[in-house]
Amino acid sequence: MARDQWRPRAPDPGGGHRARRLGPATRGVEPKRDSRYSRPLGVCMSRGPAIRHRVSSVSVSSLLSRLRLPPLPPQKRPADLVYAAPDLPPSGALLGLGMQHAATALALIAYVLVAAHMAQLPLAATNSLVTATVLGMALATLLQAWGGRVGAGALIVHIPDPVIIMTAAAILVHYGPGGLVAAGLVNGLVGFFVAQVLPRLRALFPPTVAGVVVCLTGLSLVTPALEHSTGMGDGGPLDLHAVLITTVALAVVVGMSVWGTRRMKLFALLSGLLAGVVVAALFGRLSGGELLAAAPLFALPALPVPVLNVDLGLLLAVALLSLMVQLDTLGTVILMNKMDDADWRRADMRRVGRGIRAGSISAIAGGFLGGLPSSTSSANIALCHISRSTSRYVGIAAAALLALVAFMPKGTLALTLIPTPVIGAVEIYAAAYLIVSGVELIASRAMDSRAIFMVGLSVVAGMGVILLPALPRHAPEVLQFVVSNGVILGGIIAILLNMIFRLGTSRRAARAIDPLPESTADYPHPPPDAATAIVQFVEHQGGVWGARRDIVHRAAAAALEGVEAIGQADGRRLLQVRGTFDEFNLDIELLHSGPPLPLAGVPADTAHLLDTDDANFHAALDAALAGVSTALLKRLTDRVTTGERNGQAYLRLHFDH
Repeated sequence: MARDQWRPRAPDPGGGHRARRLGPATRGVEPKRDSRYSRPLGVCMSRGPAIRHRVSSVSVSSLLSRLRLPPLPPQKRPADLVYAAPDLPPSGALLGLGMQHAATALALIAYVLVAAHMAQLPLAATNSLVTATVLGMALATLLQAWGGRVGAGALIVHIPDPVIIMTAAAILVHYGPGGLVAAGLVNGLVGFFVAQVLPRLRALFPPTVAGVVVCLTGLSLVTPALEHSTGMGDGGPLDLHAVLITTVALAVVVGMSVWGTRRMKLFALLSGLLAGVVVAALFGRLSGGELLAAAPLFALPALPVPVLNVDLGLLLAVALLSLMVQLDTLGTVILMNKMDDADWRRADMRRVGRGIRAGSISAIAGGFLGGLPSSTSSANIALCHISRSTSRYVGIAAAALLALVAFMPKGTLALTLIPTPVIGAVEIYAAAYLIVSGVELIASRAMDSRAIFMVGLSVVAGMGVILLPALPRHAPEVLQFVVSNGVILGGIIAILLNMIFRLGTSRRAARAIDPLPESTADYPHPPPDAATAIVQFVEHQGGVWGARRDIVHRAAAAALEGVEAIGQADGRRLLQVRGTFDEFNLDIELLHSGPPLPLAGVPADTAHLLDTDDANFHAALDAALAGVSTALLKRLTDRVTTGERNGQAYLRLHFDH
């Protein structure tokens, strides 16, 4: 049997691949098999030691390739991604990327240690709290990567929810770990409710609102990143050693991400972390050895006895915090979807809902284990950008590593002992990436004065809380949960302003062209001609509707071409322009006098145009120009039609939005 007659089939969109038989020599012939093996004898015997080496080198990838992940919606692969969402990386890259994501998430276990310290938990209870929380993170990360009805189907890694730390500490003080069962139930049920209603609220979450949330998330990281990088968090002097450690770590990450080879980019963050730790060791900045020695090597979480009679005020606080944290999940899922799809246009609210549902299941399960709820990690989004890898299989690998380390307190604690300046370098990179990504989301849509005020006021409100942390103390006590977090406050204000500014905004608009319109509040400059009036209308309405900028530019160019086509036709005069928009479709109608404009099916033959006699030259030239206009209109639009309605001829330009 030939050596190439059995080859692995390329992975299908759902993951997994099966063997297929190649070559005409084997068609209709069943190869001999040994009863002890499922593969034909000829194949196994022909490879010898090589096949054993190959099996050992790709065992991890082969194992994951057998997983048939739910298929993803159609999306165009970005050219700069090394491994896109459906791709299965080789074993080395898969383990390396999974380790980086798991290590980045585990470094933030410090939030759990803060809650345990505030509640004055003993060492055994603290270890159990950490183990249960990491298991919840692993479950959420696995569900997000798996997709389907639960999970976004993306590389989204979860970390301990930093917003709920204070409330969780209060619950631990008064009710012990059993009180976290009630907190997890409330957190999860609120998430399920939001996931259920979110797809019906698409109009409230345009890309501009998502961009505000993402941008504020990045801006909120600036202060802690600089505090961790300079050692000035407690008002102390500038720590030059900390600055040097951060600079080295950040330089390695950025340098390998920008100038590194394809493989170097995969491990840019890990290399930066190692470089920062080495420099910190040279300066004697590594500590915590005694804590690491006291931690057990292996531990199981102690299942708490559920305590459901938790104070109603604390449960209400958990519900409000859970509701607000879903804004963070919204921005994360949208950003990862945009990173995965070169043709991204708008938020997939059903996918966002599935992502929220994954976190809700994790919160309930983690609560019964005695752990804290989790939320999505912005640092891991930055890692996806650094490594140019968004593979779902990396998410599964990271989840498996999180679950493994959850039972190893020494490993978990070791990652929390990474020097603070090294964490500051990661935070700086994450902040820079999220700020730019948020601005890009905001700028993807045309903006009028309403959108400008919505974005500007939301960012100012969010930044006000971030820069003046004492400001929320003057708010009513019932509102302090809302106004104490700049990202949440800015996101809520963006949603409210978007709702308010939508009032009175029609999805249909029209403007008379003949006679030329006078100046109005919406159009302060009267147009000198019909073409200018058309461009003013399309650009103004594009901003009012929040249409994509590229579509607005195409619509303006196509409308100008339509004006020329109508003007060149005998006896036709442009009368009015109309527009309709519904987020998925943009239609521009040019109403004109005379019969409907004929659309030339075949371009006229211009090769012999100059040979035409004088009597027929103008008719031939008009036919040629009409063919050019029709070709340009069909090129600029997704569909162009003509017709007559209520005795009025029209030229309709349709654009898929």
